[in-house]
Amino acid sequence: MISRYFRLRELNTSIKQEVIAGATTFITMSYIVIVNPKILEAAGIPFGASMTATILTAFVGTLMMGLYAKRPFAVAPYMGENAFVAFTVVKVLGYSWQTALGAIFISGLLFAVLTLLRIRTWLVNSIPEQLKIAFSAGIGLFLTFIGLNEAGIVKLGVPGAPVHVGNFTDKTVILSVLGFMIMGILMIRKVKGAIFIGVISVTLAAIFTGMIKISGAIVEPPPSLAPVFSKLDIAGAMKFEAFPVILTMLVMIFVDTMGTLIGLSYKAGFLDDRGNLPEIEKPMLCDSLSTMAGAVLGTTTSGAYIESAAGIEAGGRSGLTSVVTAFLFLSALFFGPVFAAVPPYAYGPALVIVGMLMLTSIRKLDFDDLTDLLPVFTIIVLMSFTYNIGIGMTAGFVLHPLIKTLSGRWKEVPAGLWFLAGLSLVFFFFYPY
Repeated sequence: MISRYFRLRELNTSIKQEVIAGATTFITMSYIVIVNPKILEAAGIPFGASMTATILTAFVGTLMMGLYAKRPFAVAPYMGENAFVAFTVVKVLGYSWQTALGAIFISGLLFAVLTLLRIRTWLVNSIPEQLKIAFSAGIGLFLTFIGLNEAGIVKLGVPGAPVHVGNFTDKTVILSVLGFMIMGILMIRKVKGAIFIGVISVTLAAIFTGMIKISGAIVEPPPSLAPVFSKLDIAGAMKFEAFPVILTMLVMIFVDTMGTLIGLSYKAGFLDDRGNLPEIEKPMLCDSLSTMAGAVLGTTTSGAYIESAAGIEAGGRSGLTSVVTAFLFLSALFFGPVFAAVPPYAYGPALVIVGMLMLTSIRKLDFDDLTDLLPVFTIIVLMSFTYNIGIGMTAGFVLHPLIKTLSGRWKEVPAGLWFLAGLSLVFFFFYPY
């Protein structure tokens, strides 16, 4: 019955393979359970309640993605958007976190409407294949940079040298390199669940050597959701002066979810002959509804997570992968100390491996056509070097039609891409730098 519902035989997968993939995705992105509420704590949102909201949002969104969209994409509050809310909207612009949640809810509602009207589908399908390849490659480098930082191999530097090599004599860096080697060798030998095995191996090594300790109760009741549940201020977010906040969130949600969905789908082989994702409105609707649900529960913008690529690489091809990930998130409500024990230097190498694999799409680029190569290169480098997927994508949306037009090839630019270019220009104008 499960195999038939998720079409496992048709997708050349199995229940065992999907379970391993779901667990791999969860472990790779489980850091969000702790990191997201830590970031939002800076905005005044209580940590415990925020952690419960984060877990429940990830559970609801990922379960919808599995059962409705039937895709192996995990959903959770976005990194980047949470920092934007905490440090820009609240700290710099002075809005309350309740108003910020109201703006997030409105953005999610607008996206749900645009999805149901199939406007988002039209816009996504208007993006040239070369740009879609750039999204996949750019996300790959973005993941790689995150992974290297989490592993301690690359650290923040000083003015004039923004990054610096980590200490290779440090035990955590040694373990992260060991994890990278374990994953790589197992993948070369075509061992199923190589990334999962690597993450678990490093975590167990850290526990046995005393580098990390699980103290206190392993099972404990989740913190109350009451301080944040349904506290969003929609009326405050609808005031005219809050328009730049809503617009910025709208564009960030759009480009992040679209780029992630396309990049993951490209890696999983879900795109059709025209480079489009069949029934893309289903996963996009899941993103929209999870964003609205997250705002009500008490957390920030949610959408498909790029770390889902780890599960896809582990063999995840159906919605069953997402269902497994969803219930692992739900279990984190009660087993928080266990999941929190997985250190960054254990899952950091996994992100590096996945980033490497996502870069393979570059071989399909046309390096001889500079009208394509210039915007593609811009997308890839800005995604990585600005530490912001949305900035890279919007820059590409502006640059591609502009270069095509100035080169006398304006007929090659789809109408939908002109709309995205205009939206991106508005985004750059209103973005609260």
